[in-house]
Amino acid sequence: MKLFKPVLRAAIAVAMIAVGVAHFVNPEPFVRIVPSILPAPRMLVFISGAFEIAGGLGLLWPHTRRLASWGLVALFVAVFPANINMAINEIQLQPGDTMPVWAMWMRLPFQALFIAGAWWVGKDTRNS
Repeated sequence: MKLFKPVLRAAIAVAMIAVGVAHFVNPEPFVRIVPSILPAPRMLVFISGAFEIAGGLGLLWPHTRRLASWGLVALFVAVFPANINMAINEIQLQPGDTMPVWAMWMRLPFQALFIAGAWWVGKDTRNS
């Protein structure tokens, strides 16, 4: 169990960096799910991508871990409306995708797990 937290922290860090980079390399899937009420969807995608990369990197260093953890918690809350928008409006990330609507709805509760995971791995600022 002693290794679980550092492994989970590294997994979250790598995942956040990868998804953040994807926001810049292929922003269209993310732009598609931004609620239409929000201005400048592409800019919001780039901003969230930058914060994902920063949060992922921040988890890797003890001095920035707590701040990065709370930043990722805030980010997961901030992007939740896009996930809801995707489910309500049955938006496929890519044209031709066939994600079932039930899967779009089933992924929403996982946001709570992402929030809990980001919070938990940032609680300990030691080198572990």
